[in-house]
Amino acid sequence: MKGELDLYGVFVPSLAAWMLLAFVIVLPLRWILARAGFYRLVWHRPLFDLALYVLLLGAVVSAAVPLIS
Repeated sequence: MKGELDLYGVFVPSLAAWMLLAFVIVLPLRWILARAGFYRLVWHRPLFDLALYVLLLGAVVSAAVPLIS
């Protein structure tokens, strides 16, 4: 696994890039869950959103690491 990504000459830590990608994915997912009324079933919404973000970050990293290695 590379520690940095080269974006047009700018070296970005790969974890920062994956975190940004996970955040972009989680935003519309949160909107969809809110529109569907899913949050009525959730006890603590911020905690659920954090857990959802961490799970998506893990999925993004697991999917992306074999691609850049």
